[in-house]
Amino acid sequence: MSAIAITMMVIACVTVFGGVISAVIHLQRNPDETSGEFGDDELRSRGI
Repeated sequence: MSAIAITMMVIACVTVFGGVISAVIHLQRNPDETSGEFGDDELRSRGI
């Protein structure tokens, strides 16, 4: 593989796995039980 292909692969992997790590951290800080339509948080979304 060329250097450009390896660079693009590294960028893609960092983007994908960075998004996964970001989502996991967000879910740990804001669990599903306290958000959404049936959540018990005072800032939960309002269902229409």
